[in-house]
Formats: sequence, structure tokens, C-alpha cells
Amino acid sequence: MTGLDPATLLIASCATTFLVSVQFLVSWRQSPDAPCLGLWSLAHFIGSVASVGLALRGVIPDWLSVGVANSAMIAAYGLIWSGVRSFERRPYPLAIGLAGGLAWALLCQIPAFYESIAMRVAFASAIAASYCFDGAWCFWRGRGEPLASRRAAIGLLAVYGLCYLIRVPAAFLAPLPTQQTPLASPWVAILCLAAMLFSIASAFTFIGLVKERAESKQRLAAGTDSLTGAPNRRAFLETADALLAAPSDKALLLFDLDRFKAINDRFGHEVGDAVIVGFCAVAINMLPEQAVFARLGGEEFACLLVGTTPDAAIQAAERVRRTFAGISLPEMPELHLSVSIGVAQATPDCDFDRLLRRADTALYAAKKSGRDRVEMAEYVLRAA
Repeated sequence: MTGLDPATLLIASCATTFLVSVQFLVSWRQSPDAPCLGLWSLAHFIGSVASVGLALRGVIPDWLSVGVANSAMIAAYGLIWSGVRSFERRPYPLAIGLAGGLAWALLCQIPAFYESIAMRVAFASAIAASYCFDGAWCFWRGRGEPLASRRAAIGLLAVYGLCYLIRVPAAFLAPLPTQQTPLASPWVAILCLAAMLFSIASAFTFIGLVKERAESKQRLAAGTDSLTGAPNRRAFLETADALLAAPSDKALLLFDLDRFKAINDRFGHEVGDAVIVGFCAVAINMLPEQAVFARLGGEEFACLLVGTTPDAAIQAAERVRRTFAGISLPEMPELHLSVSIGVAQATPDCDFDRLLRRADTALYAAKKSGRDRVEMAEYVLRAA
């Protein structure tokens, strides 16, 4: 890197960091519900200003280039840490995010600390490393949310934190000559390049995380019934097709609330909606935990049971039927609830469309036989 002046690298780092700050700001305006983008924008803006102060070492007073600039740079890492915690929906007290920079400013008031380049370098590096490592750990703890850029974000903060961690012992094992200008240290050039790479990589990675979460929410919303919060027909069909390919016993349950139109006409749509929500709550609580339950539309619901026998499927359907029929509201004594259920057991050569038709046949038989009952497709077809 001969010919690359550290001060020049600092200015280049400043320009890069500032542009990244603008990119975060633009992304935040597009996604105002993601405050982490605002924190990351502010962090990089402060970092760019701090880089200017460091580059002007010897031109401006030392209390600015050493005290204020380094304090601002440490605060920038604290704000990055705050942004990570905000993204992971964890508390992000700004007091902690800014504590590192404040501690630096206070320590600089102690002559022994201020006059020791090694102590200053070690302290600043340790604080920056702490923010980076804790940010990486925070991303790791949120790995239950599958996002493609999460591992990259963890690695980015961990590697950058490691760079600062190595710098702590190096400050004492390979101290700068007292007569050497700090900006002449090769560490400055290394950290400038690392800072530029970190700024660029963080822009791609952190903004990518926010976009991936937004896309995930959109996919979830597209597959969720807005009234009940249960999966809708589209999501159910996609899941059912995938599960039917697995070699295990499966059964499909189709539910249809009895006389639902009459309930809407007599008691109003608000009561009708409450009945639908109530049925969902009953079904989810009565069905096995691994059951795939969904609202197909209107008063129709479906459930795919995996690893179940015909008898177990009928028992599960009966639990739902009895529990729902047992609901009574003292303020509405004339409201009677019941559900008809059709059950079909999947066969090895049965695709979902065929399974659905068989369950629908059983449901039709339950309705025709007086409602508030469970019918098994195999029995219905055998009697036909």
C-alpha cells in the first residue's frame, strides 16, 4: 500500500461511510416501520464525521481529533449495536449505546490515560469489539427467524469485532514509538480499509435483513386469513401437497358450520364473525398439536392430520364437534352452534384433489344426515 497516506484513507473511509449512511436513510424512508435503519444511518453518519476529525490530527486541536473524534467513533459502534437490538425486537437503551463514547471522553480527562497511546488504543478497541460481538450474539439468538442474510450479519460483526480484539494486545506488544505520529501507524491503514469494507458490507447485509423480513411478512400475510389468523386456503393447499408426499398415514377433515347463514341473518355479521373465530379457537385446541388447520373460506375449514389412523381421525373430529356444540351464551340462549365434519383417510396413491373430493363427499353425507355429525368417507362410499 505504498503511497496510500493514512489520512487519505481516512477521508476515503469518511466518504464511503457517509454514502452508506445516506443509503440507510433512504431505506428507512421506504420502510419507516424499521427504526433500526434510522439508527444505522445515524451511526454511519457519526462515523463519517469522526473519520474527518481523525484525519485532521495535527491540523485541529488534539482535544477535537483525539477526544471528540474517537468518542464519536465509539458512539457510532454503540448505535450500530442499538440498531441490531432494535432489529431483533429487543430493548435498545441508547444510554448503553452511547456509554462507550462517554466513557472514552471521561477517561481522556485523566492525564495518565490521555498520554498513553497504548491505553487509548486498547480501550477504544475493546469497546468497539464488545459492541460488535454482542451484536453478533444478538443476531445469533434471533436465528429462529430464518433470514438468508442472518449468517452473513453474524459473521460480519464477529470478524470485525475480532479485528478490534486483536488490536488490544497489539497496542501493548507492538506499541507505537512515542515520537511517531499515530496516523503513520500501519494499524490506521488496516483499520481504514476494514472500516470501508465493513460499511459497504453492512449496507448490503443489514438492509438485506430488513427486506427479507418484509418479504417474509408479505408471504405470511398472503397465506393468512385476516379474520382468524389461521392459514388460508392457498397456504393450506401448499402445505398439504408437500405433506402428502411423505410416507405416513394421513387423514383430511373438512368442517362446515351448520346453518351459518341463518346465524348471520338473525344475529348479525359481528356475531357470525365471532362464531367463526370461536370455532377456530376450539379446533386448534382440540386437534393434535401437529395438525395443519386452515380456513378455506366462509364457514368452511380443513385439517390435515399426519401420522394418524382412521379411528384416531374420527376421535379428533368428534372432540371438535362435541366441544363446539357445547358452547352456549347466556345472553343469546337462542344461538345454537354445531358443525358437520367429513373425514377421509389418505391412500398411498391418493393425490390431494382426490382426497379432498372424498372428504367433501363425507361432509355432504353428514349434512344430509341431519348435521352436527361426523362421517367417514370410506363408510359413505361403501354404502353408496
